[in-house]
Amino acid sequence: MNTDELDMNLLRLFEAVYRLGSVSRAADALGLSQPSVSQGLTRLRLALGDALFVRAGGSMRPTLRAERLASVVQPAIAAIQDVLREDDAFNPSRSTMTLRLHMSDIGEARLLPELIAALHREAPGVRVQTAPLPHAQIADALETGAIHFALGFLPSVAGTERIELLHDRYAVLVRSGHPLLARTNKRATVQDLRRLEFVAVRSHSETFRILQELGLDGRLVVTSEHFLALPAIIERTDLAVVMPHAIALRFIDTERYALLSNTLPRSTFTVSLHWSRRFNLDPAHQWMRRLFVELFTANETGS
Repeated sequence: MNTDELDMNLLRLFEAVYRLGSVSRAADALGLSQPSVSQGLTRLRLALGDALFVRAGGSMRPTLRAERLASVVQPAIAAIQDVLREDDAFNPSRSTMTLRLHMSDIGEARLLPELIAALHREAPGVRVQTAPLPHAQIADALETGAIHFALGFLPSVAGTERIELLHDRYAVLVRSGHPLLARTNKRATVQDLRRLEFVAVRSHSETFRILQELGLDGRLVVTSEHFLALPAIIERTDLAVVMPHAIALRFIDTERYALLSNTLPRSTFTVSLHWSRRFNLDPAHQWMRRLFVELFTANETGS
């Protein structure tokens, strides 16, 4: 069998003759002339080395080879037609997709509440899965579709499409009864910060960089794996933490926490949405990108 001679048009022609039992009816259904269908059928017969159809009364009866071929070709053509007929519009209210995201724990605290609330309103069937990936793996995960989007401050991630969502800055958070507050009224100098001891999260390298540039890396006494433990640690000790300002604001309760007013070195950063250009035209992907932009660029914080 010379499979190089097979193409989609010959298989569509075969399927029409098989389904309709007639060359002339197949020609009408395909919008072709009867000689064209006959010639195509001859090419297919030669390629497969089988008659495929024999005349029986007024119809074309398939051979056993044709029956086996039809069992594969018919569902394949039906599946292709279903895909081609799909509505290009994404219907969020009916979608049951699982949205897979790269986010750090701090990113989850900052972005997930608004995202989940919006999806609950507009796309209640959509499921969300988040997982922090090593930054070196993010671009490949986006390219393969293992994740749909990566969100965060990801300056080392290259080769992706991206859009800036919001700007923020790092700040220093302490407990509300911290002794430093009585001396400084929340306006802490670098010298004041050098009297503090700090806790940091291992996965957020920028906080380590800021402490190092201030000469405070020697004042780091607790390194945690997860952000979730930090508020309770701060509330019960005199330790301080460098963390995103917008996240810190979520914990500001005058009876529990206080933000120090200070200027940290190179402390501003941008949270971006990253994706692979392979999915630029995917309707679901486009809808999700618009949702992220609407949610977070309209409510930018950190100024």
